[in-house]
Amino acid sequence: MGLDNMKDLYLDQIGDLYSAETQIIEALPKMIETTSHAQLRDGFSKHLTQTREHARRLEAIGKRLGERIDDKKCKGMEGLLKEGSEAIKKGGNQSVVDAALIAAAQRVEHYEIAGYGCARTYADALGLTEDASDLQRTLDEEAETDKKLTQIAESIVNPDAQRTTRFDRDVTSQRFGEVERNRPDMR
Repeated sequence: MGLDNMKDLYLDQIGDLYSAETQIIEALPKMIETTSHAQLRDGFSKHLTQTREHARRLEAIGKRLGERIDDKKCKGMEGLLKEGSEAIKKGGNQSVVDAALIAAAQRVEHYEIAGYGCARTYADALGLTEDASDLQRTLDEEAETDKKLTQIAESIVNPDAQRTTRFDRDVTSQRFGEVERNRPDMR
């Protein structure tokens, strides 16, 4: 399908978002299973429930428009989810893996926020007020999820991951100081 008008562009975006959501629905159970922090696991579980609702909203938009939205593959989401899967495969210290999963999940959220923002704007431009309302609701939920992920990362997961990382700042400072003292005078 060519992008000959705003409706074509809008439908293309809705199809992309639907594909993204269905891919996330497939990926989240593995993230939930892998996560060691209870608050993060609960957050991912809640987001799985929300993601299913997001997909249902997109299906409802497709029905209202009388269009198929399930014939597109979102390659951007596929790549983002692959990065998260790679963090799981690498393994290692569980707190560090959890931090990597949050980073991957936030990339996903930011991608979705951009997509839903555009789709909502197109729905507004096309006078599709019910669609715009549904898309705004999802956009708000995606932004809230991103905010919660930041809170979990900063208050729980990242401090746990950092405790497992030994970094001797005094040795580094001493080495840097030695380099500075041994530098030729640049006068």
